[in-house]
This record gives sequence, C-alpha cells and structure tokens, in this order.
Amino acid sequence: MTESINEKYKAVAGVIAGAGGPLSRVSDISIQILKKIINEKELDFLMAFKEQRSQTMDQLKESLKKINLTLSEDEINQKANTLAKCGAMFNQPNSKGVMVYRVMPFWNVGIYEYTFMGGPPSTPENKELAALFTKMSKENDDFIQSNYDAIVSNMDRMIAPDRTVPIRLNKDGGNINIIKIDEKIEVPQEWIIPAQEVEKIIEKFDKIAVGHCFCRYHEYLDGNPCEQVDPQIENCFSFGKSANHVSQNGFGRLISKEEAHKILRQSEEFGLIHKAYHPRSNITRPETSICSCCSDCCGNSATKAVHPVINASMYITAVNKEKCTGCGTCVEKCPTEATFLNDDNKAERKEELCIGCGVCAYFCPDEAISLVEKPRIVRIPPHRRK
Repeated sequence: MTESINEKYKAVAGVIAGAGGPLSRVSDISIQILKKIINEKELDFLMAFKEQRSQTMDQLKESLKKINLTLSEDEINQKANTLAKCGAMFNQPNSKGVMVYRVMPFWNVGIYEYTFMGGPPSTPENKELAALFTKMSKENDDFIQSNYDAIVSNMDRMIAPDRTVPIRLNKDGGNINIIKIDEKIEVPQEWIIPAQEVEKIIEKFDKIAVGHCFCRYHEYLDGNPCEQVDPQIENCFSFGKSANHVSQNGFGRLISKEEAHKILRQSEEFGLIHKAYHPRSNITRPETSICSCCSDCCGNSATKAVHPVINASMYITAVNKEKCTGCGTCVEKCPTEATFLNDDNKAERKEELCIGCGVCAYFCPDEAISLVEKPRIVRIPPHRRK
C-alpha cells in the first residue's frame, strides 16, 4: 500500500473520529480497522464529510465540489450504500422524507456496533477485526487511566448516552412493587418523563429490528464467550428508521411486536438490563434502540467499562429488611456492584451505584426489594487500576 493511500486512511480516520463517540481518535489501531472494512476507492468520498457530519444530497454535492470530486446521484447512493453495509454510513430519510447521509463514528453508535450486531461468521478475518477493537478499547483504557483524575472530575459535565428501563415483573410473573412518591419529585434538567415500561416502548413502533448484542458478539469472536447468556441469542433492538437501516444492511432482521415481547421476557430471565437510547441522548425524543445488557460483556456496564458510566435512571431500589433473608441473590445479580449484605446479613444498596434496573427485584425469592421513584443521572467512575 502506497504512502499516499496510508495518508488517506489516516485522514479518513480523522473524519470518523470527529463524528463523535467516546474517546474516538486517530491511532495506528483505528487506521488498521478502517483498512479492513473500507475499500480505498471510498476514501475520497468520505473526505466530503470532514466539515459536516450529516448532509443532504444537495449539501453533499457541494462538499464534493470542494474536494474536486464529481459524482452523479446514483454514484453517491452507491457509495453510501457500500459504506452503510460496513457500518460507516447512516443513510435514511429524516422526518420530512429528505435523505440524509451521515458518517458514523467508531463507537456509540457506529462502526463497532454495526460490525458485530450482524453476528459475522467466526472467520480468521473477523476474529482479527475483533482483536483490533479490543486493542482500541485497551488504548482508550490506558488513556483514561493516565488522565484519571481529570476525567473523573469532569463527570458532572458528561451527558447520559442511555437510560435504564426497569424490569416490571419478577421471576414468577408477579409485579415488582413500584413505590410512587406522593409529593412532587424533583426531576433533573426539566425532563419529560418517558415511558418506563419496556412493553410500551415496543408498542410505539411499527418497525422493529433485532440483532445480536454487539458487545457480547465481539467478546465471543475475541475468544471470551459470555458466561451469562449465549452470544448467538439476538436481543438488541432497533426502532423506526434505525430498524430500516439495520435490516437493509444485514445487521439484523425485522420482527413482529409479539416476537419482540417474547425476546424481552427471555432477556429478563437471563438477568439482562434494558437500556434505551435516544437521538443525541435526548430522552424527550422517541427511542432509537434498546439494548439488553449483561455485566459480563457490556462496554457500558459499571464492571466492564473503561470510561465513566453515565446513565439516566428513574428509580432506585429499596429493601424491606423484615422480608430479606440474606440469601445474597441480589448481590450476585447486581450489574453495578451496588448491592451488598450488611453486618446483620441484610441486603443494602449504595445509592450512587444503583441504576434502578430492577434485576435484583426480579430475582429476589422473598420479594423484599421494591423500586422507588427517583429520577436522576447516575455517574459511576471506571475502576482505577493500581
């Protein structure tokens, strides 16, 4: 590969790193990833997004002129479709029906998620790609650890990329006790409280797609299969135009609402957490996706994440000490290490770590755990290496 092509890949890595996502930046590893998924014929086209991440057809034509590249509309759509299939482009119409072309970042949501959501076959090439993303994550971890104090001190300024949607039924099918606060509760940042029943979110959408959990499948390809749930199980949902994008590009398949409900119930049996995502993390806008996350693999879990976990939560757990028998099930199942047994062998939780997911209440054999209304942003720092 010539030096000029190497420089082009480096420049495109800069465009993609500039598209967003946590800790996206240019490095030898990120360039290696792009060389594996993007053909050099598409590099010049991607440079048209250097100054503007999202563009209409007319805007894109003007951007192409600036870099002395002339393409017909058919050629533009062909290149956009090619890049969409490798996770580097999102090309769907907006609410007014105007097609928008958006270059995607490396992470959250971008190339990483779409690459592994489709459940690519376990080939040497895909294993090598998974290993490269693991190296990129390690690179990010090293950066976080080297700048730990500065990053943690700025956690209050970070927005929540997702929100927890709690489990509402326990393992036996009964309702988890929800304690509503009679007095007016304080709602941070003037939230408009979105749907808190995952079933209601499913019912809002006519288009629903399901794919593999990208975190879980990435770990599987990299030789670390999940111990909590089979990585071959599909339970990562996309809605609306995101569902169209996922299904059109082979990252998942369209399903009925009935199948979606069945998959969600199965996810709860595995002790997975429902996390909803919204456009630009604005929870007043309709959901784009729901992940069902495990603590074993999820890149945004408190036990696995290399970066701070910032999560919008509407609830917090409360333990009925008279009912609690100290069995420790909640401690075992808690995904954020928020629950522990006190000196009296009764369950307690650390408020600063509880995301109100309801997993502990789902599995509690004594129905000793309730969910209490408490809208807030939970900010959990990454573990500090010694």
